[in-house]
Amino acid sequence: MSINPLNNFDSLKLSLKHIKVSLIAGMGFFTDAYDLFSITIVLYILSVYAEPSFPLNLKILSLPLSAYLATSAILFAIVGQLLFGIISDKLGRKKIYGLEATLLALGAILSAFSPNIYWLIASRALLGVGIGGDYPVSSVIASEYGNAKDRGKMVALVFSNQGLGSIAAVLVGILSALFVPPSIAWRTVLGVAAIPALAVIYFRRKMPETPRYSYHVKKDLNELKKAAEYFGIQSNYEISQKGIDIAQKKTSSFLRFIKNYWKPLLITTSTWFIVDIALYGTGVYSSFITSTIVPKLVEGTLSKAILMSGLPYIVGLVGYFSAVALIDRVGRKVLQIAGFVFMAVIYFLTSFTLQKLSDPLIAFSLFAMSFYAIDLGPNTTTFVIPSEIYPTNKRSTGHGISAAAGKLGAAISTLYMPVLRITYGLPLIFLGLGLLSLAGAVITTYLEEPKGVPLEIISNETKVLA
Repeated sequence: MSINPLNNFDSLKLSLKHIKVSLIAGMGFFTDAYDLFSITIVLYILSVYAEPSFPLNLKILSLPLSAYLATSAILFAIVGQLLFGIISDKLGRKKIYGLEATLLALGAILSAFSPNIYWLIASRALLGVGIGGDYPVSSVIASEYGNAKDRGKMVALVFSNQGLGSIAAVLVGILSALFVPPSIAWRTVLGVAAIPALAVIYFRRKMPETPRYSYHVKKDLNELKKAAEYFGIQSNYEISQKGIDIAQKKTSSFLRFIKNYWKPLLITTSTWFIVDIALYGTGVYSSFITSTIVPKLVEGTLSKAILMSGLPYIVGLVGYFSAVALIDRVGRKVLQIAGFVFMAVIYFLTSFTLQKLSDPLIAFSLFAMSFYAIDLGPNTTTFVIPSEIYPTNKRSTGHGISAAAGKLGAAISTLYMPVLRITYGLPLIFLGLGLLSLAGAVITTYLEEPKGVPLEIISNETKVLA
């Protein structure tokens, strides 16, 4: 008999069941990254093969419609992150898990059949709510099911599906460009995003409530036993209602949560804000940055242009899985600081190369390498850390707020990157990204390391309940 049954989950060895949870949770991030790169493919196709119903250069409030198209999913992801984060803590992970995947699928289908650019922007906004909703729920589910030793690996594996999703977008974009006309190719690229989302709705709805939410918030022994059985843990232990009541003395208010956790919240929001400025500002416009640095790489067929623009994402894929391998060995804090410093060095070198050297291939190689640095470090760690350091009844809320700050940075950079590129040029942009990366490294030094520590200890579970 175990007084605290959560010890049974912390002491489990990494198993295929853990991997299954990570894969089911990761399909949302597969779709997220797919949509990140697919929109740059769509923007490129529509800019080269203009369609009357999709006037990308038409300006509203001094910004072209292309900027709104690139940003709509990102902006509305903020809504999804905040909304689903709060609801997940109020109603439970299980009750809403699968709803965000439904929104992902619906948004992708509506995007593919858009009759005009305004419909497309609105469909991408709906898609964004689904993308945003997936962040707090999937990350927290992986974290609350994870064992103490491999928890970072589990959550990072969820996020690594972003790398696979971006590669899938490149492949689908190339195949579409090769076999269908441009007017159908971009619709095909957008519509395919519905497939991974639809594939996991059933599996998400079948997952039991997480053990920690069942124990700390729902105070439901039956749900706790279901989670135990899901992982093959013997569920014949007995827990008194008194023991559960001690674990959750009372429900804390949001203001109490902010009062007790303002410092880690400041760290997770600011670092995510910084990394998404870099990732989305360069990622969404990778095709245009590539064509600016090395015009010859994108000359020729549409499929070649898509492949060359997707090379940075292919390099970044290695970074995701490097993070999975290292995060429980070196720790989140070290990996995030190292990643930010690596990013800064790459951005400074790219800026210098564009200004002083005449070989554009060196600059492009550095640009591609920046995606490895981002994905190895802060793009992964900023996702993992908020799923660990907040208490159970506010964990999803804390992660949602942190993720929303990231998407705010992404929206700002995506909206204004075209203007900055024309006004200041790429060298100054990369110089600015390098300085921001150094700021991220400094902020991370104030973080408390969650590696190998049970969630109840690292989140100081009783502090917010006192």
